[in-house]
Amino acid sequence: MTLTTALAPRDPWSVVPSLGNLDAYIRSVQAIPMLAPDEEQSLARRLRDQQDLQAASRLVLSHLRLVVSISRQYMGYGLPQGDLIQEGNVGLMKAVKRFDPDQGVRLVSYAMHWIKAEIHEYILKNWRMVKVATTKAQRKLFFNLRSLKHQFKGEADAVNVGRACLSEHDIQRMATELNVRPEDVIEMETRMAGGDVALEAPTDDDGDGPVAPLAYLADEIHEPTRVIEAHRRDWLASDGIALALDQLDARSRRIVEERWLQVNDDGSGGMTLHDLAAEYGVSAERIRQIEVAAMKKMRKALTEVAEA
Repeated sequence: MTLTTALAPRDPWSVVPSLGNLDAYIRSVQAIPMLAPDEEQSLARRLRDQQDLQAASRLVLSHLRLVVSISRQYMGYGLPQGDLIQEGNVGLMKAVKRFDPDQGVRLVSYAMHWIKAEIHEYILKNWRMVKVATTKAQRKLFFNLRSLKHQFKGEADAVNVGRACLSEHDIQRMATELNVRPEDVIEMETRMAGGDVALEAPTDDDGDGPVAPLAYLADEIHEPTRVIEAHRRDWLASDGIALALDQLDARSRRIVEERWLQVNDDGSGGMTLHDLAAEYGVSAERIRQIEVAAMKKMRKALTEVAEA
């Protein structure tokens, strides 16, 4: 490489900023030359008629500074400017693709709508975990209300917590200015004033941290798995036991009922092994063996029903 080549000026149409350096990117796009009206018309027609991607690239690059300028208007939402620029660039590319040079307007005027639309969409999706604006009217109110608030001074007679930074007078003026109902202004201000709350508390090694909403918002009573388990327990305690007892002979059934299902008025159980042994004329060990075999047969019957 010769010295002349090394010192040759960089192509103004190339954007090669330092990786991850937003300031370098902004300096690069500011150095890209603007297009004259006839150049813009020529490039737009080449894109429309010939699908010339090089023409599309020139149109996009020459308007990147516009995206940077618009992104600065939305820095107050706590979102990174790099992300705002990225979304705005998406809107710019959409505008270039749809631009008609025969409409008699400059691309800069046409592209502003698309750039702002993409940035608005990004802000509404990421400014709050829960969406603050879902309809077109709410979106318009969201952005207009926020900019208008900076023009009004709050008065001493502030109303409830949801609109603590707005007085009744402010609300009426904003409603009139934005052509909406005062109730709409109050609702949107309440949404904007509300902060996000993490459902899970941050990890705390000593276990003394705050209780997260996830711990008390969960409705375990109606959790599907618990409902199924409860239904199964109820069935086993009634129909299931009756079905399993029907699989036993009379002696085995009586032994199980006396040993496990009988409850006297004083809270005591039924007959003991020795009581049953005396009644049937066998040893207590034999009664225990019959009981074990009967319980095993009942468990098998219940298992077969559950797997059916």
